[in-house]
Amino acid sequence: MDPATLKRHHERARDGGVDPVVYWVARSFVQPVAHVYFRMRRLGREHVPAEGPVIFAANHRSFLDPFVIGTVTRRPIYYVAKKELFRNPVVGRLLGALGAFPVDRGTGDTEMAETARAILARGGCVLMFPEGTRRRPGPLGRPRRGVGRMALESGAPVVPVATIGTEAVRRGWRIRPHRVTIRLGPPLTFPRTPEPSAELTAEATDRIWARVALLWERLGGAPAAAAAQPSVPDELPNVREPQGAAPTVRAA
Repeated sequence: MDPATLKRHHERARDGGVDPVVYWVARSFVQPVAHVYFRMRRLGREHVPAEGPVIFAANHRSFLDPFVIGTVTRRPIYYVAKKELFRNPVVGRLLGALGAFPVDRGTGDTEMAETARAILARGGCVLMFPEGTRRRPGPLGRPRRGVGRMALESGAPVVPVATIGTEAVRRGWRIRPHRVTIRLGPPLTFPRTPEPSAELTAEATDRIWARVALLWERLGGAPAAAAAQPSVPDELPNVREPQGAAPTVRAA
């Protein structure tokens, strides 16, 4: 895909943000449909900070996840979408208006990380899927370390999110009614560390993912060793050991 086109999408997310007309029209459609057709339940919405930067860390089961998770707060939530979805100019423009920005999966996309940091720096909300890709059946996957690194570098609180039911909604091209439940936990806070070590990043990621796994099990998701395994590197560059002793990670 044309790098200049990808750069334009990133610049829009960093500087312009969502299109308020498109965003609220879409939300006014998605939320009632989700409540009626999917019998959506949203538990723990009181844990979402009313202002300031927020990272939502969620499991990923369906293409619907960003849309239903986007209803847990009235604040716009930005999220990454694979760059292939932006090839069509019309689709790319619509996704950008709804808060999506592209990611080149499996390459350690520094542009994506810079965009997420810029959104958080201006007090926005970013949704991250630590598994890196959708996992429809079975237990949770192993998390990548990007969410831990983003939490440490930005100092933004992390709200753990578990979603269940969205994986059963789609059958081919048919979208069938099925209950969808979202549960949010209390935010975790970490000391802001501009250059976290690999060990510190892994520790933060594992603590975040342990909370997501706990919420997942409370929703009836199957517990599995895979959910508790250590995080795996996500190949994001520029991770250097900080000078002096590494700070201790504390979860609130």
